[in-house]
Amino acid sequence: MSPIKSLVVGVVLLLAATGVQAGELTQLEKNKAIVVDFYNKALNDKDIDAAIALMGPTYTQHNARIPDGKEGFRQFFTGFKQKFPNSHSTIVRVFAEGDYVILHVHMVREPATRGEAVMDIFRLENGKLVEHWDVLQAIPETIPHSNTMF
Repeated sequence: MSPIKSLVVGVVLLLAATGVQAGELTQLEKNKAIVVDFYNKALNDKDIDAAIALMGPTYTQHNARIPDGKEGFRQFFTGFKQKFPNSHSTIVRVFAEGDYVILHVHMVREPATRGEAVMDIFRLENGKLVEHWDVLQAIPETIPHSNTMF
């Protein structure tokens, strides 16, 4: 059996064994792409309107510092853009299950600083972002092991 044929058979067997349907896998990949696009538009391009265009009719915010809804998002990120015009976020990992997408991110608000480790959770409905949670942790100068936060 050729290596490519073996790979295809292996993927089919893996999908069958895990119970993942091809359509579900495709939707998970679409959800991941939508969230990554949203995140880059909001945090790296600082294009607030383009990010809001990827939201559903409502946007429920669970971050304690950001007002709820699309206008709350607009208000917060307008201020963020002004305060941190050189900020950059690097998406390190993307996970998806069902309607949820989780990002593991290295956010640096000011160049030449250590930044923060961020976990963002998004819920989507019909391909649109409708809910958000996050946890941020400052990257300390020293840590008690040789692992990174990423």
